[in-house]
Amino acid sequence: MIEVKQVVKTFDRFRALDELNMTVEDGAIYGLVGPNGAGKSTIIRHLIGVYRPDSGEILVDGAPVYENPEKKGLVAVIPDDWYYFPSASLRDMMRFYRGFYPQFDTDRYEKLKEVFQLSERMPLRRMSKGMQKQAAFWLTLCCRPKYLILDEPVDGLDPVMRRQVWSLLMADVAEYGTTVLVSSHNLRELEDVCDHVGIMNKGKLLLERSLSDLQENIAKLQVVWSTEETPALPGGLEVLHTSHVGRVYTYIVRGAARALQQRIAAMEPLMVEALPLSLEEIFIYELGGEHYAVKEIVL
Repeated sequence: MIEVKQVVKTFDRFRALDELNMTVEDGAIYGLVGPNGAGKSTIIRHLIGVYRPDSGEILVDGAPVYENPEKKGLVAVIPDDWYYFPSASLRDMMRFYRGFYPQFDTDRYEKLKEVFQLSERMPLRRMSKGMQKQAAFWLTLCCRPKYLILDEPVDGLDPVMRRQVWSLLMADVAEYGTTVLVSSHNLRELEDVCDHVGIMNKGKLLLERSLSDLQENIAKLQVVWSTEETPALPGGLEVLHTSHVGRVYTYIVRGAARALQQRIAAMEPLMVEALPLSLEEIFIYELGGEHYAVKEIVL
């Protein structure tokens, strides 16, 4: 388990992490999402022991990770900007990783040649961004980490390779209980693979739930009213957003879809229908609804 407890980190009076609390359960695929500057990359650097918190605790398997080689050996990371030695080849970096991770699986390295099909002798600096990202996955998956942390993991990969990489990751979760934390702006992709989601903003975690609970707590209702004048909705509803095209109104309301649909149906509209929300829509409305949604500007 990864536990983040009341962590504060400040850079030149800017509070990048503000008493952040977060829990990643063993065996979970945890999606960490948030706007630019929310603190996602900062907390990732704490989780791998690069940064030391000003206050609070970062625990991996119940022990601090900072300056703890034993716990760091359980964690592997693929950052958005993957580092490699300038003159190194893939084979050189394999030897480097093998020296840091005692559990490095050489047999798996050989088997994954069929998947990634990269030259082991070509200097990594000559490879394209997508090829370098493939090399990062090839090496990292062979480390057999208990905790795998990914920052924009499939950026630069073509659709076929994206599917291949996710298939390998999910197989490791199912077979070995690997815990995966993914930070990404590609919410559509996270929706397909994550079972837990944390939404960050301004150094804090706004919410942390299973994806199913998150989707069940917000409803999108489409309503066609029988009169030209829009009636007031029942009291006590927490409406996050309202829009309409003609007489078709769309409401984003916090709560269970079935119960909300029944309350609206009692007002006898011509039609009321509950529609599923995507993780992207949930992200927008949890961050502040209309104040965070896309703004239309007339030029």
